Amino acid sequence: MKYLIVGLGNIGDEYQNTRHNIGFNLIDKIASKTNAGFTLSRHAFMCQTKHRGRQLILIKPTTYMNLSGKAVKYWMDKENITLENTLIVTDDIALPFGTIRMRAKGSDGGHNGLKNIQQIIASSKYPRLRFGVGQNFNKGQQVKHVLGHWTYEEASMLESLIERGAESILSFCSIGIQQTMNIYNTKT
Repeated sequence: MKYLIVGLGNIGDEYQNTRHNIGFNLIDKIASKTNAGFTLSRHAFMCQTKHRGRQLILIKPTTYMNLSGKAVKYWMDKENITLENTLIVTDDIALPFGTIRMRAKGSDGGHNGLKNIQQIIASSKYPRLRFGVGQNFNKGQQVKHVLGHWTYEEASMLESLIERGAESILSFCSIGIQQTMNIYNTKT
């Protein structure tokens, strides 16, 4: 079994440790847990690793968030990975901070990265893990919020939340989406 795990984010030092890059953080955690390293490849930083007999292709697109579909489509085709075995990991302002939600399909919810993926692969029926970053911002300040750094309080809890998110991704690959949703779709 082969899985494509896509952490969404933006490349560049100015985006490190921002809410929008939580997908990168979760993918980095899995690579760390499995002693794998990333190399720059086509449209993404990529690494291959294994978990419980499954081959995992981890990517962090270099296309920037709003053009993530290009990297997703390329790696799905290159590695011959089905839509059901592709998991998109992203931030979500509609969820309170610390909430993890995995779904088998859904809308883009106004998220430009998901919108582009849906457009490029011509489907909304792909698994996704949404990591709640909250809505603690004033009207018109959404971009500033998602591209902003974590508050001190959020940062102090982030490591354990990233650990839980990484565990849910590995669970998706080993026991499937339904059982994983039953275990992890709760507020932490």
